Amino acid sequence: MTEDLISLAGQISVVTGAASGIGRASAILLARRGAHVIALDVNETGLKSVVDEIKSSGASAAYHLFDLGSEENVRQRIKAIEKEHGRIDSVVNAGGITGPTGMQTEDITWEQFLKPLTIDLFGAIWITQAVMPLMKERKYGRIVQVVSIAGKEGNPGMSPYNTAKAGLIGYVKGVAKEAAASGVVINSLAPAVIRTAINENTTEDTMKYMISRIPMGRIGESEEVAEMIAFMASPACSFTTGFTFDISGGRATY
Repeated sequence: MTEDLISLAGQISVVTGAASGIGRASAILLARRGAHVIALDVNETGLKSVVDEIKSSGASAAYHLFDLGSEENVRQRIKAIEKEHGRIDSVVNAGGITGPTGMQTEDITWEQFLKPLTIDLFGAIWITQAVMPLMKERKYGRIVQVVSIAGKEGNPGMSPYNTAKAGLIGYVKGVAKEAAASGVVINSLAPAVIRTAINENTTEDTMKYMISRIPMGRIGESEEVAEMIAFMASPACSFTTGFTFDISGGRATY
C-alpha cells in the first residue's frame, strides 16, 4: 500500500452524522487526508463546530443540514452536492439512532420500531440509490455504511436497531455484487460499543452486556473507527466489496 492510495487529495467526501461521534471523527480524518469534506447532519451547532475545526487545521470542508429519515431531503441534498461539485468520490454514512433499548420486543410500539428502521436502514438505502448513478458514470466510488455488531449478533432489548443493522448488512452484500464491475466499492463496518453520544440513552444493563462481550474489555473510540473508515473510503480499498469489516475489540471476528 502506498501513500498515494491512502491519500484523498482532490476528492469530494460526503459524511453523514458528521456533527458528533464516529461521523465527526471520520470527517476530521478524511479532511486531514486531503478530501474536501461535506458534513451532513440534523445538528447545525455540531456541524459548524466540526467544519470550524477542520478549517482551522488548514483542511477543506463545508456543511449542509440533512435529515437521513426523509427520502425527499436525502435525494435533494445529494443532487445539490452533485450539481455543485460535479462528483462525489466517497460517502460515509455514519448517521443513525439506537431506538428503544432495554425493552422486550412485544412491548415496543410500531412507531418506536419504525423510526430506527427509517433512519438506519431506509436512509442508508436512499443515499446509496442517490449517489450510485453518478459514481457508476464516473466509474469510481466508495460507499461506507456504518452498521453495528448488533446487526451480526443481535443485542437483547434492541430489536429495532438489530433489525435495521442486519438488514443494512444484507443490502450492502447484494448491492456490492450489482456494482462490482462498475468501479464502485461498497462495504459496511460493524463497530461494537463506541464512546459516542448515540449511547447516552442506552440502559445501564444493555451497556454492561455489550462491554462484557468484548474480549478487549473496553469501549472503542471514535478515532479508532475513523481510521478504518478512512481506508474503506480511499482508493486503497480496491479489491474488497460487499464485506462487513470488524471493529469490535474481538467480539465478532467473522
